[in-house]
Amino acid sequence: MSNAVLGALLTALALGFAASAQAQVRIGVTVSATGPAASLGIPEKNTIPLCPKTVAGKSVEYILLDDATDTTTAVQNTKKLIGENKVDAIIGSTTTPNSLAMIDVFADGETPVISLASSIRIIEPMDAKKAWSFKTPQTDVMMAGAILEHAAATGVKTLGYIGFNDALGEAFFAEIDKAAQARKIPLIATERYAPKDTSVTGQVLKLVAAKPDAIVIGASGTPAALPASALVERGYKGKLYFNHGVANNDFLRVGGKDVEGAFVPASPVIVAAQLPDTHPAKKRAEEYIKLYEAAYGAGSVAAFGSYTWDACLELASAIPVALKSAQPGSVEFRRALRDALENTKNLEVSNGAVNMSKTDHLGLDSRARVMVQIQNGKWVLQR
Repeated sequence: MSNAVLGALLTALALGFAASAQAQVRIGVTVSATGPAASLGIPEKNTIPLCPKTVAGKSVEYILLDDATDTTTAVQNTKKLIGENKVDAIIGSTTTPNSLAMIDVFADGETPVISLASSIRIIEPMDAKKAWSFKTPQTDVMMAGAILEHAAATGVKTLGYIGFNDALGEAFFAEIDKAAQARKIPLIATERYAPKDTSVTGQVLKLVAAKPDAIVIGASGTPAALPASALVERGYKGKLYFNHGVANNDFLRVGGKDVEGAFVPASPVIVAAQLPDTHPAKKRAEEYIKLYEAAYGAGSVAAFGSYTWDACLELASAIPVALKSAQPGSVEFRRALRDALENTKNLEVSNGAVNMSKTDHLGLDSRARVMVQIQNGKWVLQR
């Protein structure tokens, strides 16, 4: 065999191996498995092993990184996943600040990303960069609306607010403010605190002095329990509302009796057994709960893991469509995958039914939110 023929054969084999490697779909994941948002990020991380390993005849590899609830690390992870790991899509991050910080990187890399964070600012206003950005959790607009609907219906006349002094807290406050104004319920006291703070005594004294009928706590994870404990300690007797960033058992454990009776607009997943059989989320939610609890134990499910599960379901629906146009490992496939996600229709997931469009990269309607109350340390659906 001549050197020329041998060289040609080796080149063909190399190209064949490269094509085979590219045939595998690679999904990057960056979540906050440590840091202040760990109670959210851990169930997200735990859900990844449950996601589909094969889709449309292609193996799916998930490359999981921890961003430690840090925006700089989230950006570094995004660069690594796109530049080094050559992923076709990314799931993450856990928090609003991290997800917003990632946008420039993944837009420049033309890589679709499904965020697990709440703020509507992750996907709106739509522009060339956010055309690559999707999300699975209910928006702060949806959940702020649910809080004010409930507050108005139960006789609340004045409102207070305390939230994180970051992008999540400010975004949620903006939506609470809009919804309160629409219902002519004045916000008579507003305060902020940092996720890593260990005391909010000064802020709570001001809130209690204002005597609002209800107080909204715009925070996520276990740090959201801090204001509730301080309010109870200072004798506050009004209603407490949290945003949907607290829907996990760690929050119930840390909050204990101090969050008893509080209201939370939440994912249908945490009360799946209480949903009517006609609810579009019930079947998928119960499937997810069965898988998760088989792996991690009874009562271990949190809404945040379900957001990861729904991202995996959306990608599993979009990948076969994208494969009609291109193969994994190419910019053409990433573009096709982005387009397929944007055209998702009537896909039942654990939080509802997804119908996306060029201007709606969430695709959930009001059925994706439920109002629950904490009763005896459990989530109870309010009908």
